[in-house]
Amino acid sequence: MNILFLCTGNSCRSLLSEAIFNHLAPKGWRALSAGSQPTGQLNPRAVALLQRKGISTEGYYSKSWDALPVTPDAVITVCGSAAGETCPAYLGPVLRAHWGVEDPSHLEGSDEEIEAAFEQTYRIIRARIEAFLAAPTLSQAALDRIGTLGAAC
Repeated sequence: MNILFLCTGNSCRSLLSEAIFNHLAPKGWRALSAGSQPTGQLNPRAVALLQRKGISTEGYYSKSWDALPVTPDAVITVCGSAAGETCPAYLGPVLRAHWGVEDPSHLEGSDEEIEAAFEQTYRIIRARIEAFLAAPTLSQAALDRIGTLGAAC
């Protein structure tokens, strides 16, 4: 089972989703992340947060959806701008869902406020991935329901 997490820049929320999923997933399940307009770099706060949580970031990088090594079984968008984008046609008939999460990397405020926003984003994404992995079957209805867990955008 291959899951693709999409976000426009592929530097923060989709990276968090990919890393958390791969950390929790059973053998044979794999997450990838990509962006329609990748920034080319990972958000340093997202990387630091994952490292603090004991989740490896080795081998992760910001990449385009044009360079996927496998065809995913499900595509999940995690940012508002990617939700309205057309997924590449070559992805074929896959399950698709939108699990929108506010982007903590665009928040202005104190370091404490920004860190709290990253923690909240992490908690939402992790709760959704845990629900995904616990679901008895993967259906469109289940994916859509999971996308409502926590604060969505």
